[in-house]
Amino acid sequence: MLFSVFTPETEIWAHLQTYVLPELISNTLWLVLGVVAGTALLGVALAWLTAVCEFPGRTFFSWALMLPLAIPAYVAAFVAIGLFDFTGPLQTMLRDLTGGRSAWFPPIRSLGGAILILSLSLYPYVYLLARQAFLTQGSRALEAGQSLGLTRRMGFFRIALPMARPWIAAGLMLVVMETLADFGAVSIFNVDTFSTAIYKTWFGLFSLSAASQLASLLLLAILILVFAEQYWQRQRRYHSNSPDNSASKRIQLSPQARWYACAFAAVIFASGFVIPVTQLLAWSSKSLTGEWDQRFAGFVWHTVLLSSMAAGMVVLAALVLVITLRRHHDWPTRFFVRLATLGYAIPGTVLAVGIFIPAAWLDQQFFDISGHMLLRGSLALMLCAYLARFLAPAFNTLDSAMQRITKNQEDAARGLGLTGWRLFSRLYFPMLRGGILGAALLVFVDVMKEMPITLMTRPFGWDTLAVRIFEMTSEGQWEHAALPALAIVVIGLLPVFLLIRPKEFA
Repeated sequence: MLFSVFTPETEIWAHLQTYVLPELISNTLWLVLGVVAGTALLGVALAWLTAVCEFPGRTFFSWALMLPLAIPAYVAAFVAIGLFDFTGPLQTMLRDLTGGRSAWFPPIRSLGGAILILSLSLYPYVYLLARQAFLTQGSRALEAGQSLGLTRRMGFFRIALPMARPWIAAGLMLVVMETLADFGAVSIFNVDTFSTAIYKTWFGLFSLSAASQLASLLLLAILILVFAEQYWQRQRRYHSNSPDNSASKRIQLSPQARWYACAFAAVIFASGFVIPVTQLLAWSSKSLTGEWDQRFAGFVWHTVLLSSMAAGMVVLAALVLVITLRRHHDWPTRFFVRLATLGYAIPGTVLAVGIFIPAAWLDQQFFDISGHMLLRGSLALMLCAYLARFLAPAFNTLDSAMQRITKNQEDAARGLGLTGWRLFSRLYFPMLRGGILGAALLVFVDVMKEMPITLMTRPFGWDTLAVRIFEMTSEGQWEHAALPALAIVVIGLLPVFLLIRPKEFA
């Protein structure tokens, strides 16, 4: 992709630079800023309420507010449009109540609508990390602040919030990456960003070179963000107390504030999870007879097969990296492991272009026999893109599990003569079994939900549930997209439940 910057297609790039690029930069920038602000507000506020305060339903909302993670943003997007668009039930009801007159209603197909839905879909990233930060702070710092005359509000802004800054920043960095990578939601809202422009340039203008140039600009911005975040984290050091979240030390809100807190949490939970799932169930019940056929079974089979193959390959690669890093903890190994796991920060559209270009070159140089393409449009190409995209979450899961194996356990196993495969089968595998299953489940669900890589690199006719959703939502057929979306949501709940540990959400 970087080489394509030096070989531009003059006419197409001139058109993009004059008429497309300014709007792309503006839309992408405002989208990121809006989603960051929305997720920071929702995530931090809900984390503070559930971690520090006492109000009705706190225990339930502590874990229930994580459930919107199971709903892909593109699913929440088409549900929102189906409900709030001009022909949706809400505006139709308003016209009926006003005698057919069209009352003003904020347009849902807009940048503001995309910001709202992405904020409701992505706030759990900030909520999970911020809540953990507030729990680990303990109550001593706040009590010390109150002894110096600080009110609760001042204690939050001057003590708790600055102490939680690294956790909140990490969550917001994930939000930024997910927002830049989003393709399905912004395409449904008709908001042109870099992700949608890369797809349209490739499949609309039929210019892989111009798409690669757009992808290189987005990749450059992401790399700057990643290195800036790492530099910022190295410059700051934070320390915290052990967790102290006993119910007796929670802030006792006033009766009125308790119910306000409960209502706030309930509205966010309903907007992010209950309403979308309810609407999907309603649409699915109407279209179940027509959709549940042999073709739908093919979508499910393709999705399960592709996700299983990708999960196995990614977990195997992550396992090799984890064991290699364990045995060789020098800086070259750490550098190459970090480089290998950087793909999660790169949007799917960028990876699709980056994987397709060398595959096309190899096809032309070595495998282009009688016009047949061996690599382009193959499952191998898709799996390579998935490997680059989802190696990081699998590696992080296995690396956390590997930390539980102490040096003494390894030395004892080697003292018993265990080496090579026997060491892996007798020590590593039993200790890593839970991490392997967790990593495989995370990758399986991520691949199942992935839209741009699948859409841009799949073999002809190899449609999955995500591709089916894209095709139906592109035509405005919300009811036909509901059943595959509901299947993705149900399976997507599995890794969310893995994240919910009862002791941490009590």
